[in-house]
Amino acid sequence: MKKILIIALVTVVSLCAQELKVKSKTFSTDQNTGVSVFEGLVNVRKGTDELNASKVTIYTDSEQQPTKFVADGDASFSLKTLEGDVYQGTAQKVVYLTKKKEYRFYVDVHLNQINDKKEIIGEEVVLKTIEGKAYAKGANEEPVIMIFNLPKKK
Repeated sequence: MKKILIIALVTVVSLCAQELKVKSKTFSTDQNTGVSVFEGLVNVRKGTDELNASKVTIYTDSEQQPTKFVADGDASFSLKTLEGDVYQGTAQKVVYLTKKKEYRFYVDVHLNQINDKKEIIGEEVVLKTIEGKAYAKGANEEPVIMIFNLPKKK
């Protein structure tokens, strides 16, 4: 078991060019399926990006490269896109599709674009970083709320 844990941790850390650091209370992995599950006060860091949640599942392909990250339960995050936009926020579930560089946020989403001072509140928000596009949905009869901080005229 100790050998599997060491191999899994080395695999997760070597998945990306930048160091990927995952801290949690518990950890399990299945090399056959490429699924690693981290639970309990999970903290994931890569460069300046950070993700915190109750549970994070990392899916890898046959070459041990991550294809998807799924964070469940009281997720908070801070991320920087390729264009330099900085986002911070919270959601109950966050899915990151690595090849598409696409983030999907679900349930009670609060997403702040720090450098442009914009805020999106909704139940589902999709952020496509390569295309520079975002989509949002409200819950049932609740609207999506978009807040812009407009500069004051002099």
